[in-house]
Amino acid sequence: MRIVILGAGQVGASVAESLAAENNDITMVDSDQDRLAHLQDRLDLQTVNGNAAHPSVLASAGLDDADLLIAVTQSDQTNLVACKVAHSVFNVPARIARLRAHDFLDNARLLAVENFAVDYALCPEQVITDYLTRLIDFPEALQVLGFGGGRLVLVGVRAYAGGLLVGRPIQEMRGHLPPETDARIAAIYRRDGAITPTGETVIEEGDEVFLLAAEEHIRPVLRELRRSVDPVRRVMVAGGGNIGLRVAQALQSKCQVKVIEIDRRRAEFVATTLKSVLVLNGDATDEELLQQEAIDEMDLFLALTNDDEDNIMGASLAKRMGCSRVVALINRRAYAELVQGGPIDIAISPAQISIGTLLTYVRRGDVAQVHSLRRGAAEALEIVAHGDSRTSKVVGRKIGELPQIPGAFMAAIVRDLDRNNEAGSLGQARQKQKGRVLIAHRDVVIESGDHAVVFCLDKRVVKQVERLFAVGFHFF
Repeated sequence: MRIVILGAGQVGASVAESLAAENNDITMVDSDQDRLAHLQDRLDLQTVNGNAAHPSVLASAGLDDADLLIAVTQSDQTNLVACKVAHSVFNVPARIARLRAHDFLDNARLLAVENFAVDYALCPEQVITDYLTRLIDFPEALQVLGFGGGRLVLVGVRAYAGGLLVGRPIQEMRGHLPPETDARIAAIYRRDGAITPTGETVIEEGDEVFLLAAEEHIRPVLRELRRSVDPVRRVMVAGGGNIGLRVAQALQSKCQVKVIEIDRRRAEFVATTLKSVLVLNGDATDEELLQQEAIDEMDLFLALTNDDEDNIMGASLAKRMGCSRVVALINRRAYAELVQGGPIDIAISPAQISIGTLLTYVRRGDVAQVHSLRRGAAEALEIVAHGDSRTSKVVGRKIGELPQIPGAFMAAIVRDLDRNNEAGSLGQARQKQKGRVLIAHRDVVIESGDHAVVFCLDKRVVKQVERLFAVGFHFF
């Protein structure tokens, strides 16, 4: 694809890195020449220095020949104007804008084609908030992702010594589960290397294991690999910025929440916005303050400031002082990979969480969902099968008969899914979704309309998966 990305910040750089690795033709636009030079040294892309809202700059970036515009600058206004210009002047087929202000996000008419012409509005802060609230619902998890509108759940956990399956082959899991429960271990990461699991694969202590099951079955499956963890009741949030405020708002009805914000004016604003949350003006790396606020009684500490070093220091200190579980938001991917698994239980890269939403709009074929795994090292695709046995390579065929793609495999299918409700969250799924979950055994026959969840442990095979699900010309 020919893609123009506006904004070379954390989100834009991560998107560019992911898409450039897949042989897309990328042009990056930013007003900061140093940022562009740094990216051009690392990635195979073109750069244009200038204001991303100016038609002349967009023309220099080749927007008249682009398939997709991704506007992810720090300015909502710039992103909106760029989408409007891209549609009205350059006739770009697809346009994505990063937006923060609720005034824009909550008004569909403003984003319609006749106004700002935004096909999809991305709010990274909300994506991260949703991600964190799912982790709180599964306190033993490293990562929680949903497919098929939430009917299918993927949970990443760390295998511990004494777990029922540690030291045993995966095929023994079937004997520990109730007859009506089916699940799959979709991926295993051991010492930073990916393992494609088979029935004979033996799980070791410390393995990062990804479990896939229907939403109603995921908890009994989790008990196979993890000790039961008490529900999260008390949460301390370091940082009252856009993300910290959203997370506190999402949690205040079900948890006892404290927010620590170093800027007094911002702390006062957060305090007036959150009626049932205790807001403290102070430094989350202050040992005395944490001790006064009983950090050792907290179930969860979330370090969500804008400073990576403060988040690492605050989370490490909270863990050392007795907090049960700590999570740190870390923008620099090298830092995130370095600290997770030490004193910090989970290190979250905001750009890598957000990128899956963007990739859904870049992938070829009818891709309903893309999730980035292991900070971008792998992907899980939810891709819809179309056609019939004459026009499709997958429809009407058993999973065991499909062409083998090294580094990729089908893990599950969601069938009879109500397409109108696919976007439902995990919590809404119980009421809304009608989909039937089928774990991908060899004799399962794929039907048209099935949502297939495919794991790509090597991102280079994504294009092969897309071609496998492509329908022939006669389908149209």
